[in-house]
Amino acid sequence: MSKVKGRYVIDKLFMYFGLISTFFGLVMLAVFIGAILKDGLARLDWDFITGLPSRKAEKAGILPALTGSAWVMVMTALIAIPLGISAGVYLEEYGKKTRFGRIVEINITNLAGVPSIIYGLLGLELFVRILGMGGSILAGSFTLALLILPIIIVSTREAIKAVPKSIREASYALGASRLQTISMAVIPSAMSGILTGVIISLSRAIGEAAPLIVIGALAYVPFVPTTPMSDFTVMPIQIFNWVSRPQHEFLVNASSAIIVLLFFTFILNSIAIWLRLRRKVQY
Repeated sequence: MSKVKGRYVIDKLFMYFGLISTFFGLVMLAVFIGAILKDGLARLDWDFITGLPSRKAEKAGILPALTGSAWVMVMTALIAIPLGISAGVYLEEYGKKTRFGRIVEINITNLAGVPSIIYGLLGLELFVRILGMGGSILAGSFTLALLILPIIIVSTREAIKAVPKSIREASYALGASRLQTISMAVIPSAMSGILTGVIISLSRAIGEAAPLIVIGALAYVPFVPTTPMSDFTVMPIQIFNWVSRPQHEFLVNASSAIIVLLFFTFILNSIAIWLRLRRKVQY
């Protein structure tokens, strides 16, 4: 009886510890966002969004960084999404459970936790130097595509695993082939889960700065990139550039840029949550 009572006490203590930790994290997040909004909202206007960088804080804008982030995200999505989904479908539906297959699966899972700067070093050697892309948008997009590829593969596999077997059995019962079953029954049923993983991976990529700094993304770009081979900067690098300056006005600019970046990140994560809830309703 005493052992049961002790376990009950431990369970209660752990619950309270979890509540306190959650509350502390939420308070710190609220303080952080509140400080950002307090400093940045006054500077956030249309001229700031459409302006070019300047050595004078009151004239500086984020248009090149915002356009560069848009270019990089679109190119990264075009590269990573087809490859990631295709690889996930193959590994889950066609890959044989051999020793080599298990090694591949383990390594893909481990790659999802590799520090982003390692991908930056890989992109520097492979895309910038060997393939001669230089510090371009295309090199940055390929580097970020490598970064999020394991996440898309893993999420695709998990979404396919969650599809009820009855859907496959019903498709086979109607005379569909394996390819038809996968393409017209399994993947559509798993699509909301797949898209959730894709959006979460893109949310991670939009805030990455270390890999892009390694491959040669610039901290100061006074022009708007127009082609995939253009030099570029992105929002996180622009924010870092402003934060590293001693003038308080540049810190205000950084706060405004953080608000813009958080806005797009929250939109992506909200879409991911909506897709996840939609999948639960369907099931």
